[in-house]
Amino acid sequence: MATVNDQITDAVTQTSVKVLAEAPAMAMGSIYQTMAHSTGILFENAVSAQQQQNTLSQAATNQGVMQIYSVDTTASAAASEKILQDAASKTPKG
Repeated sequence: MATVNDQITDAVTQTSVKVLAEAPAMAMGSIYQTMAHSTGILFENAVSAQQQQNTLSQAATNQGVMQIYSVDTTASAAASEKILQDAASKTPKG
C-alpha cells in the first residue's frame, strides 16, 4: 500500500475542518437573508393594503359628494313634478 505524504493529509484535513467550521455561519447567513426577504414582502403587502384602503376611501368620499350635490337636484325635480301634476289636475279635460 502506498503511503501518503503528511503535508497532503494535513491539507485535506484543514480543508475539511474549514468547511465544517464555516457551515453554521453560512446557515445563519441564509436565515438572515430569508428573514430580510420575508420582511420586505411584509412591507410590500402593507403598502398594497394601504393603497387599496386609500382607493376605497376616495370612492366613498366621491359617493358622498355626489349625494350631497344631488340633494338639490332631487328636491328641484320633486318640486317640478309636483307643479306639473298640480297644473295637469287644474287643466279642464275636454
